[in-house]
Order: sequence, then C-alpha cells, then structure tokens
Amino acid sequence: MVLSRPLRSNSPARRESNMHELGIVYHIIDTLEEVGRENALTSIQSVTIELGEVSAVIPEYLTDCWNWAVKKKDLLKDAQMFVETLPAVTLCRNCEREYGTVEHGRICPHCGSEKTHLLMGNEINIKQIEAC
Repeated sequence: MVLSRPLRSNSPARRESNMHELGIVYHIIDTLEEVGRENALTSIQSVTIELGEVSAVIPEYLTDCWNWAVKKKDLLKDAQMFVETLPAVTLCRNCEREYGTVEHGRICPHCGSEKTHLLMGNEINIKQIEAC
C-alpha cells in the first residue's frame, strides 16, 4: 500500500524553502495592512494572489506560511488566500513569436533561436481583496 501525504518535516531544506515564502507572505500582509489603513477596513476575508508559473514560489509553502502568519494579525484573522497561476510566456527576438516557457525553455520552438525574453510568468501580484 502506498500512502501519500504532504511533507510536514522540520528538515533544514523544508525550513529554508519556507523562509522564502514566509518573506513573501509578510510583504503581502504589509501591503494589505496599508490598504486596510487607507480604506478604513475592519476585516479582510480573502485575498487572491497571481503567481507566475516560473516565479520560484511554491504555492503550497506560500499557503502554509499564510495560514500561520494571518493568525497573528487582527485585520486578517481567518482570511483565506487563493492562488491563481499565471502562465510563463517567452518572446523570441528573432522571429517575434510567443511561446510557453515551461514547455520549451529558452530555445524558440518556432525558429530555434536562443535570443528570447521572458514576457510574463515570474510575477507575484495581489489581484483581489475581499474586505469590509
């Protein structure tokens, strides 16, 4: 029998990886608290994050860090975070065509050129805030 379960280890690799996502979560929280002050919000129920496909952020780790951190903030207590993935898209400077970065990497599948540029897919954006 094979059991599958999420990794809940306290190994150094797990902690180190979470540190990256924890810093991002604190930055998101700081931004949300600023928006809360500017708009006299009393509660944020949810936030939707757009996460680029090649952003080097692991969505599960980001969610774990979020769930831990929001418990410490009155404005965000019990707030949910939703993550939407933005596809990575690369532009070939040689043939000027776009293609999926994850599927093809840095070499253009249309002309074979290595003169490419990532157009999108490494960003982290706050897309939507549900609050009162």
